[in-house]
Amino acid sequence: MTLRMPAEWEPHEWVWIGFPWNGQEWGGAETLHRAQKQICAFADAVRANGKGEQVRLVCNDEASATRAQSLLTSDATVIVERIGDVWLRDTGPICVVDSDGRRSLADFRFNGWGGKYEMPGDEDIGARLAATTTLPCVSIPLIFEGGAVDTDGTGVFVTTEDCLLNPNRNPGLDKRQIETLLAGSLGLTDMLWLGDGLVNDHTDGHVDNLARFVAPGVIAIPEATTDDDPNAAIYADAKARAKAFGLEVASMPSPGRIEAGGAIIPASYMNFLVGNAAVLVPLYDNHNDTAALDALRPFFQDREVVGLSSDAILAGGGSFHCTSQQMPAG
Repeated sequence: MTLRMPAEWEPHEWVWIGFPWNGQEWGGAETLHRAQKQICAFADAVRANGKGEQVRLVCNDEASATRAQSLLTSDATVIVERIGDVWLRDTGPICVVDSDGRRSLADFRFNGWGGKYEMPGDEDIGARLAATTTLPCVSIPLIFEGGAVDTDGTGVFVTTEDCLLNPNRNPGLDKRQIETLLAGSLGLTDMLWLGDGLVNDHTDGHVDNLARFVAPGVIAIPEATTDDDPNAAIYADAKARAKAFGLEVASMPSPGRIEAGGAIIPASYMNFLVGNAAVLVPLYDNHNDTAALDALRPFFQDREVVGLSSDAILAGGGSFHCTSQQMPAG
């Protein structure tokens, strides 16, 4: 049976979004509350006044659910499921379709991004979310996170060696073995292997912070616009590899050097979500915010490209794409 992981711009039935709840993971109550507001603004923007897909906002407990309901302005659905962290891109199930258009879910093993952040609830949230649907779910014996890949829906995927070849995930597996497992589970036919991910990315270089498909055969990659951009060489290497692979490269601006507490943080415009009605792009009150939105608009002319503040979410380790997982329409 031939499987295919749809591109993100294909129609969705719904999207799961994780709701922040653990103040310790967000540097205290003040940042947590701001992150909650930003997540709810994101969920409302996905709904796009009813023009977008359904939103299922996943809350850890009833108190979090009550808080989420108080912040939402849309008809997003609030559900309660025990979660460790909010990054459902990495822990949630991934939908594939077969040649007859039938959907099924792939549930990969999860080890807290190489054992760095193991939180109760994350290890089985994929299976539990899958159980809330009527779709069949297959457990895949591979430690893997959804943010480690992106696809254009044709079987072509992109990832980083930094993440998928890291010995803290699947020691002993080489590129060919990983590709074989992803071919059987997600429908991969060809893989572009980039090198390193962003500096200080605790995921060990997830590609959804570095390079994203915006059309079949077209991949967007940031370009440094300041001399002190810590990721300038990483961007240049990614662009060279993508061109050598045969892809068309669309340039995106980089937010440049952004620090918190004196440390470089992996801020990126690439962590956007393509919804049915809108493309939701994280913004950082940065000189390149407007340019980032303008760079995406030619590829999504049938959607509104919306920029939303994401600095508080980033304080927890990710942004809009990281906290969401879409369900393609049947």
